[in-house]
Amino acid sequence: MAEPRRFVRLIAVKYQTGLGRSAIYAGIKAGTYPKQYRLSEDGRAVGWLSEEIEAWIDSRIQAVA
Repeated sequence: MAEPRRFVRLIAVKYQTGLGRSAIYAGIKAGTYPKQYRLSEDGRAVGWLSEEIEAWIDSRIQAVA
């Protein structure tokens, strides 16, 4: 059974990837990391789709294989 789509917050993304906040946002700016989605109207709460983060991790594994 497939895992349901869900948003993960920055602290979980940092834990999953081992990257810090600055590296994540630099990757977004460079276009090498998945973009975040606004979760609130004012844009202060953001999250990433878990499947996009997992795909990014898989791509990093493939890059060194």
